[in-house]
Amino acid sequence: MRMLFLCTGNSCRSQMAEGWVRHLKKGEIDASSAGIVRHGMNPYAVRVMEEAGVDMAGHSSKTLDDLPDREFDVVVTLCGHASETCPFFPGTVRRVHRGFDDPPSLCAGMTDEAEILGVYRRVRDEIREFVAGLPGSLEAS
Repeated sequence: MRMLFLCTGNSCRSQMAEGWVRHLKKGEIDASSAGIVRHGMNPYAVRVMEEAGVDMAGHSSKTLDDLPDREFDVVVTLCGHASETCPFFPGTVRRVHRGFDDPPSLCAGMTDEAEILGVYRRVRDEIREFVAGLPGSLEAS
């Protein structure tokens, strides 16, 4: 199964989802991630994924135009903006929306690093749970 995780900036949630799929579902699901725009990699997202044993060193923030192949079985939008502005995909692509909180927005104005990391870890773990249940968790979305 070829799956795309789509978010606004491809800096945090979609990167985490791609990382978890590559870590937990290798050989079952071929995952990619992209954004409507490119925001760059979020250092807190990279850090909390590394804490969980998922190396995202090879990841980069990208848009759909940066992907070599745009043929997917499933496109999962992870934020409302991406769901509302999701581009058309030809063929029999299944679109699923599974929203997760946006750590950068939740942490805006926070200065305590432990509190910030706590938000990122919570979202990381929620995304892990969703990915661990794939493909069945698509039905619950």
